[in-house]
Amino acid sequence: MNEKVTKTTTEWREQLDDLTYRVTREAATERPFSHPGFAEGPGEFTCTCCGAPLFTKEEKFESGCGWPSFVAPAEGAGIDEHMDTSHGMVRTEVTCSQCDAHLGHVFPDGPPDRGGMRYCINGVALDFTPEDDKKE
Repeated sequence: MNEKVTKTTTEWREQLDDLTYRVTREAATERPFSHPGFAEGPGEFTCTCCGAPLFTKEEKFESGCGWPSFVAPAEGAGIDEHMDTSHGMVRTEVTCSQCDAHLGHVFPDGPPDRGGMRYCINGVALDFTPEDDKKE
C-alpha cells in the first residue's frame, strides 16, 4: 500500500471544487441524479482526491438510486468501512484508505446474484479512467 495522503484544509480546498470538498472532506452527499455519469467500456474508478484505485467498471451496476453503485470494491482497493450514526440512521460509511475521503455508504440491498451489496458512491468522489487510457 502507498503512503497515506495527508493535506491541510487549505491544500484540500485549493485542489477540490466546493462540492467535491464538501462531499469528500466533510461527508456531505451530492444530490441524486446530479452527476453526469461515466463513459462506457472497461476501466477503473479512482479516488478523485488521491487517485487510489477503488472500483472497476465490472463491479458497477444500475441501481436506480441516483448515485453510482457497485457490487464490490476492486481487488486490492483501498476502501475502509466505518459505522455512521449521523442523521438518525445506522449505516456503513465507505472511505478511501489512502486519503480518508468520504466516498458514500454500503447497503445490503444489491443484486443477490452478485453478492447482495450496493456500494452507493458519490460521483464527485470518483474519477474514471478508460482501460485504453491506462495502456498509454
